[in-house]
Amino acid sequence: MHKLNIGIIGAAGYTAGELIRILYNHPNVDKIIAQSESQKGNKISTIHTDLFGDIESEFQEKLDEREVDVVFLCKGHGHSKTYLNAQEGLYSIKIIDLSQDFRISGSHEFVYGLPEMSRELIRKANYIANPGCFATAIQLGLLPAMATSIVHGDVHVSGLTGSTGAGQAKTATSHYSWRNDNACVYKAFEHKHLQEVGQSFSQLNDSFSDRIRFIPYRGAFTRGIITSAYFNSDENETTIKTIYKDYYDVHPFTHVIDQNPDLKMVTNTNKALINVSKIEDQVLVITVIDNLLKGASGQAIQNMNLIFDLDEAAGLTLKSNVY
Repeated sequence: MHKLNIGIIGAAGYTAGELIRILYNHPNVDKIIAQSESQKGNKISTIHTDLFGDIESEFQEKLDEREVDVVFLCKGHGHSKTYLNAQEGLYSIKIIDLSQDFRISGSHEFVYGLPEMSRELIRKANYIANPGCFATAIQLGLLPAMATSIVHGDVHVSGLTGSTGAGQAKTATSHYSWRNDNACVYKAFEHKHLQEVGQSFSQLNDSFSDRIRFIPYRGAFTRGIITSAYFNSDENETTIKTIYKDYYDVHPFTHVIDQNPDLKMVTNTNKALINVSKIEDQVLVITVIDNLLKGASGQAIQNMNLIFDLDEAAGLTLKSNVY
């Protein structure tokens, strides 16, 4: 197979920068075309400064779909659908959308791109809706339990995310003077990612009718997500750990570990680390991911590898910055 030519729409943001950084060293990628109306004509490295000395090319105002094999949409929530309606020629190539516009099943052909749940569907897809970052962490922590129907009653989840989860645009809760030495709850019980989580769990286990009660927190750090979920189950701890390890045994990036994970074990990687324990009648599942990689750009590249029948881990063997 020839090496891939990649198009990135909305290439000036955080997720696009991570895509460019990883795809630049991907063994199956030939060319990257980064499109940005706001940065047209500027060098990519003037915005994504970690790429100084690596990439000398400029942002392009427009993208010709005839020049690329796949396009990543990084336009932001609500803008992908509008952009595609105006650029219908993109439907002639593979599309991976990083917004929430196509994550909920309905009148579109996008496949929900969570490889640990839908790997074979992704392989056959032309269009992928990349999962949300919190949704990825929550689902990876609960997929094996839902698939084997060992959950009884409501599931309670808390999650802490870094400031990059809010995107590159400046907001009152993302700048340093507010974020540093601070934390707060936001969107308790009504986070937008709950809809896609509920959709996946219904597909895995149509008998599950209880609720996912989720409380997210903003944390005083840059990148990463840690979630803790607990639920009632009749199974013993040994059985539950076996269920989790068997489920993820064939997935290259999600690992069940016996130690309490922390964020620095996964930041800058496409890994998800999961720890499972049982205390009295409650199962506790702790999950850590990098919100920009396994929660966004890394998973998008993992999906690209699958739809082009490449090594699923190609370009994604990244070391964490644990030190």
